[in-house]
Amino acid sequence: MKDARNVLRIIGMILLGVFVFFVVLPLVLKVVGITLAFISGLAVLLIQVAVTLAIGYLILVGIRALLR
Repeated sequence: MKDARNVLRIIGMILLGVFVFFVVLPLVLKVVGITLAFISGLAVLLIQVAVTLAIGYLILVGIRALLR
């Protein structure tokens, strides 16, 4: 029973840490001057690059399959 109580205490601490991280992170980023719009814009750009590379790869694989 003591081990279960310790495990629940550790899980509670981890969940509290995650909650604090997600609550404090936007505030810290605004204080530093990095806006969340910039970060989300960067994420969208990264997704666009990844999709472009994936489409290019699929085209190359298709051409290679046709040439065999």
